[in-house]
Amino acid sequence: MSDVIAVRVSKKLKDELQELNIDYAEETRAHLEAVVKKKKLRKVMKDVVRFRNKLSERTGITASSADIVREDREHAH
Repeated sequence: MSDVIAVRVSKKLKDELQELNIDYAEETRAHLEAVVKKKKLRKVMKDVVRFRNKLSERTGITASSADIVREDREHAH
């Protein structure tokens, strides 16, 4: 299922898009998908940082996750 989003642009811009054979619907869709993906990732990263800070307060461990994984790999071999 899909919905329609209408965007008002100048006649000049619309003419240029058509002149250049730009599929503006697909370009707009792809751009909006990229924006949503980026915003979701930013939100997840903020949540991860907040969680790490809380975990750090509880455990006293302040090392980065990369350092912890690296140390774990070194001790596994």
